[in-house]
Formats: sequence, structure tokens, C-alpha cells
Amino acid sequence: MTEAKGLTVRIEQEQPIPLDIDLAARPGEILAIVGPSGSGKSTTLRAIAGLDKPQSGHIVCNGATWLDTATGIDLAARQRRVGLVFQSYALFPHLTTLENVLEALQDRPAESRRDEALALLARIRLEGLEDRLPRQLSGGQQQRVAVARALARRPDVLLLDEPFSAVDRVTRQRLQHELAELRHDLPMPVLLVTHDLDEAARLADRICVIHRGRSLQTASPEAVMTRPVSPLVARLVNLRNVFSGSVAGHRADAGVTSLEWQGRTIEAALSDEFKPGEPVTWCIPADSIIVHRRDRPSQGERENPLSGIVREAVRLGETTALVVVVGDDDREPFHLAIPTHVARRNGIEVGAEIGFSIRTEAVHLMPPDPDGAEQSATD
Repeated sequence: MTEAKGLTVRIEQEQPIPLDIDLAARPGEILAIVGPSGSGKSTTLRAIAGLDKPQSGHIVCNGATWLDTATGIDLAARQRRVGLVFQSYALFPHLTTLENVLEALQDRPAESRRDEALALLARIRLEGLEDRLPRQLSGGQQQRVAVARALARRPDVLLLDEPFSAVDRVTRQRLQHELAELRHDLPMPVLLVTHDLDEAARLADRICVIHRGRSLQTASPEAVMTRPVSPLVARLVNLRNVFSGSVAGHRADAGVTSLEWQGRTIEAALSDEFKPGEPVTWCIPADSIIVHRRDRPSQGERENPLSGIVREAVRLGETTALVVVVGDDDREPFHLAIPTHVARRNGIEVGAEIGFSIRTEAVHLMPPDPDGAEQSATD
């Protein structure tokens, strides 16, 4: 895939870190790259920036080839218009806020550099802090300086490597909000490496899931979180309600596929690419599981009513996390969360029997997991 505008990346290598990455980002889009520690997220950014050279690859940005190992093209990092923001800020400790930004403006006419730097600092709310050294700034302020310096290069792509992980929660939320506001003025693709799935879902237009150096799925946050392409992706995005079953049949007129699971029939949205009798893995997001009130067993249509025994009930402030076992097989329990006041009102505690339903249209089918690979997500 190549586009006149935007970024396309295809890189492969065996050593030192195996990579098999295929991704693309459009101008003005935030693409979040998520995956476990050591999965190759930062290495991918370094290859795009020209700091590392993969054994095989092709990187094109706005129609310009930055890397093509087949033809020997490999632009140096200084020749790639990349804005790079690190987790550790990487500011020059002996330079002021203003001077740090000015360092990225050396290719501009001398008479306009200061005004441009001041405009950038104002844009990210650092007015009045121009003369402070990095050690005189808070973590959030230092990260803003790093962003301003990255934008000063007028980059064709902005790379953010865990930019908010070194600050406290309140500051992180404030910086996330500021990035969400700033992004509307950014004409370039933005690649955001993060280990925080909630952050990725809030900020990104699309998410690219990487595991052991391989890109597994790139889609909207909603699609990745509710319709993963494999059980491994489901585990990586912390989708815990993942089960094994088989296809019982299809009813195209009703838009339903029936599954056999633990001797029960589960109805899912029509997935006729799977044949009757074929083993499948299926999943259901926790927010598509509806706990019944004692006086209202089920809404009925388009729901799969079930009942089970609560094996765990952990109160986490206003939310209570439940583990519920259906039948005698506790190998595939349901994980769900309900408001704590609902748990109290309905007497939901360990050992209690509860009724619940799973929404038919939210049941998602995937191919069976080869060799139990889903477990490797936590390796």
C-alpha cells in the first residue's frame, strides 16, 4: 500500500529484535501502537525515524521514500522530517525552555526563529516559562517542551514513544486532553506508542496491535476491542471473556449463527464464513453482559440468558468485579463488572447464583486458537 500523503511502513528482520511490521497512517490521524513490553513498539518507531536500520524494509512518507533496502535507499535520520518525543523528554539540561525549542529551528531564517519558538510555546500553554531550565519545570511542563521542540521541525510525521508514562495520573490525563485538542491542528500522521489501552482508545483513530515483533491487527479502537481477529489479539487487548465452541448452524433470515458451548446453545451475529460443525473461538465484551434483576430475569429477544455461581466478587470502589461460573466447568468463567450499589442491592456475593444475558449481536466469532497461542499473550 502506497499513498501520496501519509506514512506507509513495511519492515522485517530476524535480529536483534524480530520484526514483521506492516502499518500505514494518514495525515492528521493518530495511530496507536500497543502491545506487551518487548514486542517491538519502540523499535518500530526508531526504524521509522532512521535511528535503526531494519534488515529488510520499505518506508514511504508523503510520497518520498525514506527506506528501501531492495534498492539501497536509506535516508539518514537528519534527512527524515520526523518529530520524536520520548518518555524521558530528552531535553538539553543546560538550555532554557526557549533555547530547547530554538535548537530545532536552526534551518529557519535567524530573524524569525524566536517568534516561531514563542508561538509554539504559547500554543502548548508554556507562556511565561521561556527562561526556565528543565530542572525548574514539572514533568508535564517538560513533556510540553519536548512536544514543542518536535513540532518545531515541521515534521512530516510525529512519533510519540510512551510520552505520558513518566508523569502522575492527573498530569497524564491533562496531557492526553491537550493532545486531543492539538491533534485537530496537526496535518501529519501521529504514531503513539503506549502500553495503556484506555489511552489508546481515547486518543487514537486506529490501533495497531503488535506482539513479538509482528503486527496482528490494525483497526478502529471499537473494532479491536470488540471484534479482534484472533484469540491472541483478544487476550492482548484484555478481552477476558474468550471461549471455545463449535458452530451449530446458521439462520441467515434472522441474522444469527448458533454455537454449541458446554452443552448449551449460544446465538451470535451471523458469521456464515464458519461452517456447521467447525470449531471456533468466541468472545463477548464485559459491557455486553447484562446482569438480571431478581424481578426481571431477562429482556428475552436477542439475548442469551444464562445463570451461574459467583466464584469471586471483588469490590473496587464504585465497581464490583465478578467471576461467574456457568455449570460445572470452571475453566471458562465469565468476567464482568457491575456497580457496587447494584451488587449490594441484589445480594450478589461469593456463592450467590445470578442470572445474566449476553447480547447476541455482541458475540464475536474467531478461528480456533492454534496450539493454545492465546496463552502466550502474557509471556
